[in-house]
Amino acid sequence: MLNPQWLRTFATLVEQGNFTRTAEQLDLTQAAVSQHVQRLEERLGPLLIRRPRQLELTPAGHALLAYCEEVGAADQRLQQRLSESDAELGEVGLISPGSIGLALYPLLLEVQQAHPGLSIRHRFAPDHEVLNGVLENRFELGLVTLKPDDPRLAVSRFAEEPLELVVPAGEQVKGWSDLERLGFIDHPDGQAMAGRLLSRQFPGSPGVRNLPNRGFINQIGLILEPVSRGLGFSVLPRYARLAFARPESIQVVAGATQLIDTLWLLHRAEWPLSARAELTLNRIRPYFLPAQDLSQ
Repeated sequence: MLNPQWLRTFATLVEQGNFTRTAEQLDLTQAAVSQHVQRLEERLGPLLIRRPRQLELTPAGHALLAYCEEVGAADQRLQQRLSESDAELGEVGLISPGSIGLALYPLLLEVQQAHPGLSIRHRFAPDHEVLNGVLENRFELGLVTLKPDDPRLAVSRFAEEPLELVVPAGEQVKGWSDLERLGFIDHPDGQAMAGRLLSRQFPGSPGVRNLPNRGFINQIGLILEPVSRGLGFSVLPRYARLAFARPESIQVVAGATQLIDTLWLLHRAEWPLSARAELTLNRIRPYFLPAQDLSQ
């Protein structure tokens, strides 16, 4: 491993373009600066072409300068991660399913606008990726729909979200035959969600696999686009429906009973949340009311 002091001397020398100014900047002698560069060149080969009033980098010099920048960035990231007590500086990493993610992301941006020192990193992912992301420390916070049983995780209730049967505006859905007429717009969780909800709303029905399939889309924000155009119906979580840009073109078919999923907040149990994660949660939690209080 290269000596960090040598790297600091080299990067400063490139910035200053002069051995004398570099020595003054680092409070070293010119001989020490020359010695540090010599040690690096013994390891890496020629780094500088010395001209009377200019220093020119060799290809190896350019490569070393890029390495110095990477080391500096890594040092900044380390300091950022260690500054857990600073609530308004550093990165907040959150990974969540798509539906709740659609509702979360604008709120996260508001937090970042109010606290410009924060960097919000948000990823949409299914439950298994959320679990891995938190357990592998790639994200500090995660949300899942299935409560995990892992002693490494602290788990708490975050929100409730009903599944909804969504059809084109103006459609009358009174029985299974109406769903057969419309056809199903599928998505990655569509079969499972529709199976759970439709078996309650239409007991004794043949099941979603027997419905005509009118399309498939894997982008959570676009599932309702074909529904809004009268091409079929779909079943998806409420936050995805609330985020749709043209609510007047769709409608929810209410059932006798609701099917409500709980969203669970995860983080590592072995250490406390950072102050910036706590700040972020305190800002976004009030927006996620119990399911019965959500806007229809």
